[in-house]
Amino acid sequence: MGIAVVTIANDFSAINVALPTMESDFDTNINTIQWVVNAYALTFGVMIVTGGRLADMFGRRNAFFLGTAIFASMSALGGAAQSETWLIATRTLMGIGGALMWPAILGMTYALLPEDKAGLAGGIVIGAAGLGNAIGPLIGGVLTDALSWRWIFFLNVPISAFAVLVTHRLVRVTEPDPGEQRIDYAGIAALSVGLVSLLVALDQVDDWGFGDPRVIGLLALSVALLLAFVPIERRAGTSALVPRAVMANETFRASCLAILLMSATFFAALLYLPQFMQHQLAYSPLEAGVGMLPFLATFACVSFVAGPLYERLGAKILASVGALCITIAPFAFSLVGNRSHYTSLIVGMVVLGIGIGSFYPTATTAGVTSVDESQTSLAGGIVYMFQIAGGSIGLGLTTMVFSAQGSFVEGIEAAFRLDAGLSLVGFLIALFFVGGHLVSRRNKPDSTPSA
Repeated sequence: MGIAVVTIANDFSAINVALPTMESDFDTNINTIQWVVNAYALTFGVMIVTGGRLADMFGRRNAFFLGTAIFASMSALGGAAQSETWLIATRTLMGIGGALMWPAILGMTYALLPEDKAGLAGGIVIGAAGLGNAIGPLIGGVLTDALSWRWIFFLNVPISAFAVLVTHRLVRVTEPDPGEQRIDYAGIAALSVGLVSLLVALDQVDDWGFGDPRVIGLLALSVALLLAFVPIERRAGTSALVPRAVMANETFRASCLAILLMSATFFAALLYLPQFMQHQLAYSPLEAGVGMLPFLATFACVSFVAGPLYERLGAKILASVGALCITIAPFAFSLVGNRSHYTSLIVGMVVLGIGIGSFYPTATTAGVTSVDESQTSLAGGIVYMFQIAGGSIGLGLTTMVFSAQGSFVEGIEAAFRLDAGLSLVGFLIALFFVGGHLVSRRNKPDSTPSA
């Protein structure tokens, strides 16, 4: 399961360092070639809830095998791409494969380990994702320089084959009977188109501006469809894409909302810290990728440690400490100046890595384990959707604040101050609600137990 997660997460970050080479090879521009990254991330974020629901309905092993087959075959075609359009199309389909794989992996990992090791399951999955994000720029840089960017895609094929072979031989989990299951097509359509509209609008706001009719139209369409999603799900009953029991779960909602707010800082750090290194410190793309290691490596290492700590300390303490670190880090980044050196970023990156590594596995586990075991893949998909949505919304707001400033450094300072404010709200939610209430509510039989 961990190897499969590393492959998916690595694909988010390895491609970034190869974009200039792709741009040159295809004789295109950065606005077009950027969709090699955007198409994958957008499709993945939009389809992951559907992938989780299908995994719970028709079997997590089945969803994993289908998703991996799509991911690997499209990776092979992407490596052989002869045009940017061909490559972007394969990346879109790779996103569908990843959206089937991720929630199936999460559901199988929680099912494979005993209930008292749920924190370990979350730590393994999120830690593997952090490892994939950390090594992605290094792998992408080495393969692009030594061989070709095409090998970033070709490498996915044998790794995926290995993951499928091991899962087929060793992973045994209880699977549902798909006989009476019905797919909620209306719910899938409303949620998917609504999210696509939202994410595309936020992605393009830097180029078009918030007042552009295209942005306003996409946001209006998104709001209309996401509002319509609620009554559609009520009418769908037990076949709903997101069943009422999941939507009504207070602990699960708290985890999702906290992750939504924290993701603004996470995504902003991934975007603006490398830009600061390149624009202000004159680093090369590969040097900027290496420069992110104090953040990404700490994130990966702490995620693996967070699993055992979850069992000892509980969700409340671990999530609150992690959320506090995520709140402190952007405030530290906001203090950078024109004369700042790389060393001025290291403490903030390490603190952020500790925060992300302890908060995300804990909040994910607290949320996923609060729902019925038959819905864990769906719950995992929804949690990740909130992470993508929070990051995209946060980046849209951050970019607007960044662009309104007079200089690059002033923009960085203002952007991270905004992220610190959003993270503070997320910290308060984590402190009072994630993993149960800070003060237990006695004499109330409907109180949600601590995860």
